[in-house]
Amino acid sequence: MPADPLIDFDANATTRVDPRVVEAMLPFWTENYGNPSGGYRFGKIAANAVRKAREQVARLLGCEPEAVLFTSGGTEANATAIHSALELNPSRKRLVTSSVEHHAVIKPLEALEAHGYSVTRVGVDGKGNLDTIDIDHIINNETALVSLMAANNETGVLFPVEALASKARERGVFFHTDAIQAAGKVPLKVSETAISFMSISAHKIHGPKGVGALYIDRRVAFRPLFLGGGQEGGKRAGTENVPGIVGLGVAAELAAEALENERTEVAALRDFFERSVLERISGVRVNGGGACRLPNTTNLAFEGIEAEGALIMLDRAGICASAGSACTAGSLAPSHVLTAMGFSRERARSSLRFSFSRFNTRAEVERVLEVLPGIVARLRGL
Repeated sequence: MPADPLIDFDANATTRVDPRVVEAMLPFWTENYGNPSGGYRFGKIAANAVRKAREQVARLLGCEPEAVLFTSGGTEANATAIHSALELNPSRKRLVTSSVEHHAVIKPLEALEAHGYSVTRVGVDGKGNLDTIDIDHIINNETALVSLMAANNETGVLFPVEALASKARERGVFFHTDAIQAAGKVPLKVSETAISFMSISAHKIHGPKGVGALYIDRRVAFRPLFLGGGQEGGKRAGTENVPGIVGLGVAAELAAEALENERTEVAALRDFFERSVLERISGVRVNGGGACRLPNTTNLAFEGIEAEGALIMLDRAGICASAGSACTAGSLAPSHVLTAMGFSRERARSSLRFSFSRFNTRAEVERVLEVLPGIVARLRGL
């Protein structure tokens, strides 16, 4: 265990569950544990809780409650959107995505390539911005689905998904966005867009792990990934994870209330940290600097160090950060996001991501600023 109190600057990996979320979930494990499909009063208590959570998530996303499908997390939500689009367009064998997606999109598309599908990957520039110049030619009548993230999980760079979704709809193509990092950090009004599917995950917004949601535009057709019972209006078979869904609902409600705090307080904390690092440590560059980013994320390249060594030393001081996605922790390969931005392997392997939440404080930032310059100096000395 670290000698110092834990400081978590890795909110893009996961977040502390808000105590109010825990409190709301507890009765649905112990007292109100009924099956929401039950026709008796005990089951209806659970069903009503699921209904309320659907309304809470809908308010965060800016859509109708009927458009919200509960899943086991963001990965399932992504897979469901991809599956549905391909089932509804069996003759179309082409998909469009970006070169910097999360592995929850990358891996399913790689598997589809092995089964005869063609995947076009749109690149990014040195700031992490999506190259949209040729997007009109990329999306055509052979395309079944466009899947582009709303915000990059490593750099925080935002993509213009609303405008691109409109281009896809003009060509009769489904558009999916992985909004797992964007939800709760930037305002969303998905029903006012041409987006067909949007994925979110509870544990990124101070909710529990193992539950997420998929927005499904009510104007588009849908094919379920899981077959069996008639749960979720026939869109996802399997008894609902009522405690998790309740937790997601409360987390979504709290996230909606905290959006202004994200835009101001969390962003100010990130900016102070980033500015202070650049002032106190030489040879540091911001990956994604100059692009429109999430308010909580900074990705910094420290010349002359290996990120893994820095993470070990930060961990000994009780500080959590990362070298990229939590899903690739321990990999010796440099970040695919940073290499896609045109950076060398050395720069990619010297980069650290710090991501903040509403539970972080100025005192925590000051503590990290005390420790980090010495860590970088020691690693450069080696």
